[in-house]
Amino acid sequence: MDKMIPWAKPYLFGNEKDFILDALYSTWISGGKYVEKFERDFARLIGTKYAVTASSGTTALHLALLAAGIGPGDEVIVPGFTFVAPANTVLQVGAKPVYVDIDPKTWCIDVNEVEKSITDKTKAIIPVHVYGNVCEMETLMKIAKDKGIYLIEDVAEAVFSRYRGRFAGSFGDLSCFSFQATKTITMGEGGAVLTNDEKLRERMNILRNHGMREGKKYWHDVVGYNYRLTNLQAALGCAQLENADKIIAEKVRVHKKYFENLSDVPGIDFQHISTEVEPVIWAVAIKINQEYFKGDRDFLIMELLKRDIETRPGFYPFSVMPLYNAKPLPNAESVGKNIISLPSYPSLSDDDIDNICNQLKSLMIMKE
Repeated sequence: MDKMIPWAKPYLFGNEKDFILDALYSTWISGGKYVEKFERDFARLIGTKYAVTASSGTTALHLALLAAGIGPGDEVIVPGFTFVAPANTVLQVGAKPVYVDIDPKTWCIDVNEVEKSITDKTKAIIPVHVYGNVCEMETLMKIAKDKGIYLIEDVAEAVFSRYRGRFAGSFGDLSCFSFQATKTITMGEGGAVLTNDEKLRERMNILRNHGMREGKKYWHDVVGYNYRLTNLQAALGCAQLENADKIIAEKVRVHKKYFENLSDVPGIDFQHISTEVEPVIWAVAIKINQEYFKGDRDFLIMELLKRDIETRPGFYPFSVMPLYNAKPLPNAESVGKNIISLPSYPSLSDDDIDNICNQLKSLMIMKE
């Protein structure tokens, strides 16, 4: 191949430059009109009353946990297979993450294991919509309601995915998004928490601004943080939202093209997507059976890189990282060690996808 295909690339094709320059020349480069506009437009788009922006998806999770009053002595259920932010932020507030195994087909949290893991100390569940697949939200909402605990969606990888016609992020008491550089909607960095609860919105607004009381400058009621989003970042986000439909269409095309190329190939499995889910896949990931290839997952990643194709491994389950002291999670471990995440950005061409798939197939063992 004659060019490097990166794993991710931002899709900047609208008013990003104009909006950023407008924010720059306005001299409002910290807070400003674009922050307010993004919060208003994003909440309306996803289907909630309020959006509170933050400096990252991780700080959004931290804000959500703090606003929910979660702290020492509390337990929070998190999936065993995900990026580390949910577990880290639970630890940061002094609570205990309870790691639950995943469904081996959907790669999302196993709702049966969730119910078994609830104790009188459980204060929240954080379902993560892994790679863009949406968790079984109806069941999780019922569990949370019956037990009187918070449901905090992690939608970092699933912006614009739908469950039963509603956007992911419209189901939880609090729902956290990331706009990091590789995400479907990007600001470079940045995040947001969505909610329908006015009191939760007020708490998060105060906490993200040093604990300062709204309307009373330099009066601090609580210990807070500087988790504010800048006007420049929000300007980029506003331009991205203007072209949400185009981004969705391109991400769906990329996923469909990979599926057409690889779904019938022995030794390759995709996430199972329920008929109730309309996914906008953030990162197309495949689970490989090593018996069909010339090496293990890490070997394939290195071989593809030699052919100018950048890929990524799956997340390491919490049960294999000593830091997290998690019980064995057999499904998460089996999935995590065999996943390759493929280039999935909106501008990736069909020809490039064909090439990636052909290169991957060339690393297979020909069986009789």
